[in-house]
Amino acid sequence: MSTHAHRSAVPHDPSARPVTGRPAARRPKAVAGALAAACALVLAATGCAATTPTAATEPAAPAAARSSAAPRSAAPAVPEPAVLADAEVNVGEGATVGVGMPISVTFPRPVPRSERAAVEHWLGVGTRPAVAGAWSWVKDRNLLDGQRVDYRPPAYWKPGTRVTLRVGGHAVRHFSIGRSLTATVDVRTHTMTVTEDGRPDTRIPVTAGRPGLDTWNGTMVVMDKQPKVYMDSRTVGLGDAYHGYYAWAVHTTASGTYVHQNPNANTYAGRANVTHGCVGLATDGTAERFYRRVIPGDVIRVTGSKDTVEAGNGYGDWNLTWSEWLAHSAGRHGDAGR
Repeated sequence: MSTHAHRSAVPHDPSARPVTGRPAARRPKAVAGALAAACALVLAATGCAATTPTAATEPAAPAAARSSAAPRSAAPAVPEPAVLADAEVNVGEGATVGVGMPISVTFPRPVPRSERAAVEHWLGVGTRPAVAGAWSWVKDRNLLDGQRVDYRPPAYWKPGTRVTLRVGGHAVRHFSIGRSLTATVDVRTHTMTVTEDGRPDTRIPVTAGRPGLDTWNGTMVVMDKQPKVYMDSRTVGLGDAYHGYYAWAVHTTASGTYVHQNPNANTYAGRANVTHGCVGLATDGTAERFYRRVIPGDVIRVTGSKDTVEAGNGYGDWNLTWSEWLAHSAGRHGDAGR
């Protein structure tokens, strides 16, 4: 797409999976209206906004919680909150996800502060090998306060970690952490460096958000990806700047940021930032190769830009320090023997 990113409202990531089934950017660039497994977006803040995908979305599937070798079998002493029966989890049963994916549990209505500790108590997470972590209540961009609680460890998950999540007496999820992949976008040098399992192996020329429509700064996590997304600048208040299908779209924020193929990158990648907030890749196969390489849960870091993406704008959880993360937890912290 020529470029995009602005602010509009977007429903919580439709890749969220209810406990009985389904899984859970800076100035949006286009609008994701019917991302089959990921977002019916009318995006805002940075990035793109997609309205309708033309192929099945590849949904996000996240990682572990609370820590330990296995969830405890004995029921907690406190009564199980009724809200857990209608919870949704952004985890696909049997999924393999990247090292940055938090567990995210959302609810159809806000959980009162007086009930949040009990909710955390009934969200059991077991990991092999044992990993310490904590739940934290996140204000989701598209939900009310108290409708989302996420789990993450102090640092990214270790590749190969196996996770079991229990949502009260209603659901169990098993999933695992794959290889480690981080893509770092430096908007000042117009490059993206891909590091896999600790080894930088690819340097890709990119074009990011132009001044005034800057790409979000900070750490984002791949929410989902689609081979083709319809993007329309009118949905984000940019008139007729762009509209049409854009290929190889890797979704990184609820407000509409993508890393995707952009014809403008053929001229400007590696030289200048000209998009409306998304990260543009050339049409010579560069965008497709990156798309095929990443999976939900992989980490996208942007440096040299301006405003830092918020925790609830997609999976911006890693932009909080560990002490900040624990400050929003209602229960005990970092218990590693659960």
